[in-house]
Amino acid sequence: MSSHGIAGFAAAALASLTPKQIEFLRSLPKAELHAHLNGSIPLSVLQDLSGDYLRDQQSHDDANAEAVRAGIDRLSQGVVFTEIHDFFGLFPAIYTLTSTPQSLAKAARAVLHQFLSPSDDGSPEAAYLELRSTPRETPAMSRLQYLEVILDEVENFGEEQAALIISMDRRMTPEVASECVDCAIKLRDAGRRVVGVDLCGDVKAGNVANFEAQFRKAKTAGLGVTTHIAEIPETPAEEIQQLLSYEPDRLGHATFLDETSKELVRNSNSCIEICLSSNLLCKTVDNLDVHHIRYYLRHNHPIAICTDDILPFRNSLLGEYALLMAAPPLGLGLSEEEIRRVAQMGLECRFPVKR
Repeated sequence: MSSHGIAGFAAAALASLTPKQIEFLRSLPKAELHAHLNGSIPLSVLQDLSGDYLRDQQSHDDANAEAVRAGIDRLSQGVVFTEIHDFFGLFPAIYTLTSTPQSLAKAARAVLHQFLSPSDDGSPEAAYLELRSTPRETPAMSRLQYLEVILDEVENFGEEQAALIISMDRRMTPEVASECVDCAIKLRDAGRRVVGVDLCGDVKAGNVANFEAQFRKAKTAGLGVTTHIAEIPETPAEEIQQLLSYEPDRLGHATFLDETSKELVRNSNSCIEICLSSNLLCKTVDNLDVHHIRYYLRHNHPIAICTDDILPFRNSLLGEYALLMAAPPLGLGLSEEEIRRVAQMGLECRFPVKR
């Protein structure tokens, strides 16, 4: 199990399982395909980075210092969400703490080890990790340098263990989004382990039509394409259709697809990145009885079980799989064979490393 403490839905499901069931889940090779770097940094690492940052700023009038203190305090106490939008307010403090090559490398290293290094029982949290991050330009590094720092840490693991997805943010200008995709292609062509691009960010921000050229460029270059889609019920049908027209290989969340969109997705065989705790805690799904995972399981459609952001959601990949196994109402009550098939689907939906 990962070293950080888990709570909430995942913890309750895990606590309900027998030691034999937990051993089965731990031994199962699992792929994590939807983990955001800045939402997966261990709290202890953020606290260390915060201490360093605040000490460095003692002699400066730094407007970010109070935001850092407040953000770390909130994460330390355990975040309570009333809706999905509460989540995005956590990031300014984390971004401040990962704005230098040294601090970013420390954060990326910790996230990778948390998922991929063997735990006390000898099994890693994940057999394979596609870490994703949005490149940020800071006074200390360019977007390209930001990505190179992360890749230096990713490539300390074998290509069968870890790779990087480069995210665009919905609030980006077309010029910045184009720079992100150009960086992805440049790094991949240089032999770096970039496997795909993503679109993420505040679900009410931006215009997804502005990203068409970037998605087309990424697909033409042979990169995998995934996108966050239909995360809230107010998502316009036009936005969903626009994103699906880019022919993504995978879809993040896909919580509120209408019947027409579901049919398109099933025909395309696009893998759905399912984040159970994230949906429940952000209250985009009321309970597991009505979770959209049931639709895709009924239709034997490819899915990947993922954590999303283990720091604020206080979950783990093992905990997410416990939600599959635990008896209702704590979980879905799937059999070992069904769970083994779900795990295999996740592994089969990895983006290939291009040579």
